[in-house]
Amino acid sequence: MQKVLIIIHAAPYGSERCLSGLRVAAALAAHATEEVQLRIFLMSDASFVGLPNQQDGNGSGLQAMVEQLVDCGVTIRLGRTCALARGLGDLPLIKGLEIGTLPELANWTLDADKV
Repeated sequence: MQKVLIIIHAAPYGSERCLSGLRVAAALAAHATEEVQLRIFLMSDASFVGLPNQQDGNGSGLQAMVEQLVDCGVTIRLGRTCALARGLGDLPLIKGLEIGTLPELANWTLDADKV
């Protein structure tokens, strides 16, 4: 089994960088020829992806994509410091997402075959 970690730090709005990261994750989750353990860590302004009803720079909803990833078994965490700095700590997140920590990201990075 391959272990893949995707770290996204771009905002869900203003550019397509965040959307591109989620698209790659969706492609890996849907088209993997072998079993893949996929994890996503959202940092900086990408933390906003964890909130319901967020849109990308083109006005497309991201929640359905995130929910599909969770349904495929992808683990998604928001960086705690980043989420708290943006006032997201007490807000409801998309079901299946959780606040993570930098030590958790460090462990995921060391455990991953590809980052």
